[in-house]
Amino acid sequence: MDVFDRRRAKLRELLTVLSAAELSRSSGVAASYISRALREPGDDGYKNIGEVTARKLEHGAKKPEGWMDEVPAKGIRLVHSVQETVAQYKIQGDDVEIRQFEVGGGMGAGRLLLDDQPGVIKSWRVDHDWLRLNVRSYSAIENLCIVTGFGPSMRPMFNPGDPLLVDRGVKVVDTDAVFFFRVGDHGFIKALQRIPTATGLVLRAKSKNPDYDPFDIDQKTMDFEVLGKVLTVWKSEQF
Repeated sequence: MDVFDRRRAKLRELLTVLSAAELSRSSGVAASYISRALREPGDDGYKNIGEVTARKLEHGAKKPEGWMDEVPAKGIRLVHSVQETVAQYKIQGDDVEIRQFEVGGGMGAGRLLLDDQPGVIKSWRVDHDWLRLNVRSYSAIENLCIVTGFGPSMRPMFNPGDPLLVDRGVKVVDTDAVFFFRVGDHGFIKALQRIPTATGLVLRAKSKNPDYDPFDIDQKTMDFEVLGKVLTVWKSEQF
């Protein structure tokens, strides 16, 4: 086991007691870097933990200098849960469990309303190879979550009950794409198009189903929040 393997194993050990978000805040090491450092060498996006980064992680976790270079304890089982509004993922061994988006998260005493919700997919457990091959770009592993498709407005892109992989680390509409968002306490999955106007930028929410009319969102006057960007959908076919 070389020094980089030891540091990667010690990072996993740290994440048995700290979330990636907590470790990132305390150490100054980006959560995306931490996520990439947990991948296997040779995987796309893998990052070695260098000398400077190792010392930052030790300082952030209140460990003595050089701790990251020691041989890790045996039998470490990495279980991670984001300690924020909603726990979205955890790593078990070499697997990643991507959990459902909790519709009550961030809503105070309320609950996000998803019309025509056909039930939910609770979680997926995948390995890093699956993630590398199927999801090529995301903000961080801990930001991935599953939203179960609801309502018929996005047919034929997906059907109600189909799983959507969402990156909840994306909180702004900086490109035209499909987003999971709320207006008030109602949730929507729509393509958002940025429309310049004389008074500023307006977002036009568009369905794939032509039976549904588009509507405009004024971010200055409406209670609007981006909950995440839809990265991938898996469309079901009934036989």
